Amino acid sequence: MKKNKVIIFDLDGVLINSAPNMKYALNQTSVKLNIDLKFSLYKNFLGLPFEKIIKNMGFAKDINLKKKNYEYFSKKKISNIRIKNQDLTKLTQLKKNYYLAIFTSKSKLRTNIILKKNIFDQIVTSDDVYFGKPHAQGIRKILKNLKLRAKDALYIGDSIFDYKAAKSAKVKYCHASWGYDKKINKIKYIKKINNLDQIKKIF
Repeated sequence: MKKNKVIIFDLDGVLINSAPNMKYALNQTSVKLNIDLKFSLYKNFLGLPFEKIIKNMGFAKDINLKKKNYEYFSKKKISNIRIKNQDLTKLTQLKKNYYLAIFTSKSKLRTNIILKKNIFDQIVTSDDVYFGKPHAQGIRKILKNLKLRAKDALYIGDSIFDYKAAKSAKVKYCHASWGYDKKINKIKYIKKINNLDQIKKIF
């Protein structure tokens, strides 16, 4: 059967729980560089590329050094992060009828470590675009590679930045209610799902 639709997933908070890894890497970076990078503030900007988060936190100086250290500490424990087997089963079922893609603000190296064995047709990371979320470049790149139109795509995210990227790309958006940003659950006009099984009912 020829596929004519794509489901695009955010990674962190939607398909994996990487918050403990983020907190560890950020805390270790703080100690190494002797700066106060609070995870309580960092998590308010989850969904954005690392550089944008750090700028929003007020630490615009020497961002490359901060990113280098953050990536180093993150990689030390990132091999423990995997998509749950039950979710992999659900994704495999969805793949029978849809293309599956990832658009994440995570770096390419760390994404590839997590998705060592993956079932996704397209993977776009922060390293693959000039403009990260909330810009729509990543979504548009996926559509272009798969030769699909915006109306043929659904983006599953868990942050306001995911929503803005989808809206900018003019693709359907659905909020993963189990994700990191719980505030969106209170916004009535944004469609939500409680599990991956519900995707077939809305797309």
